[in-house]
Amino acid sequence: MRQSYGFVGAGELTAAVVTGLNADAAAPPEVFLSPRGRAVGRELADRFPNVRVRGSNQEVLDATTTVVLAVRPPVAAEVLAELTFRPEHVVVSALAGVHLARLREWTAPAGHVVRSIPLPQAVRRQSLTALYPDHAVARELFERVGGVVVPAEEAALDSFSAATATFAAHLDYLTTIAGWLADHGVDRDTASAYTAHIFGQLGESLLTHTGDLAELTGRYMTPGGINEQLLGDLRGAGVPDTVRGALDRVLARLRG
Repeated sequence: MRQSYGFVGAGELTAAVVTGLNADAAAPPEVFLSPRGRAVGRELADRFPNVRVRGSNQEVLDATTTVVLAVRPPVAAEVLAELTFRPEHVVVSALAGVHLARLREWTAPAGHVVRSIPLPQAVRRQSLTALYPDHAVARELFERVGGVVVPAEEAALDSFSAATATFAAHLDYLTTIAGWLADHGVDRDTASAYTAHIFGQLGESLLTHTGDLAELTGRYMTPGGINEQLLGDLRGAGVPDTVRGALDRVLARLRG
């Protein structure tokens, strides 16, 4: 029987996962999309013949037994209150900070509920998705768009979620470097391209490294060198402690 997935919420995350499900897939699964985010749904349905936009969120649930929740957390309770789940449903939630106990209450009598943190890299089938608890259906879904990591307890999943809050800050750091290059006479487009290149290549090193990240850090600096100098300045300014403190505050928010 052909696997199928329904998505309640049709934003950028849904677009990334659905695109990944179709990337180089000889027999992609059936996909049913929420009418919310109609532009996204229409674009995906136009690109992929296995993707269909349903007339309502309830029609998505009626069409499949695997439902991915990808609405914004502030409106989740309102959206889910209008829906009728079945015991055979496997509900895969991508709602940051919404814990299993509440999800089970909102989606009763669904038989299984799984929390997940799919990443935008799902579009290239390179998302390492954290999920809890482990479940064969959720695992199969996310292994189609990358890999899976399962923490030992639900509380750890919130830490994974907090770590994803660093994306914009990291990109802002790169923007600062590119801006500094431009301030020192480099064409702005060239400055952006150069910064993207060197950190993109650094990212490739990260993907192939299997040891502690501190070990990799050591490889990129020599005693008395300029990398050591800059790192020392940032540490002296308290940047690592600032990052840890900010992550602690994000984690506290996710845990309510």
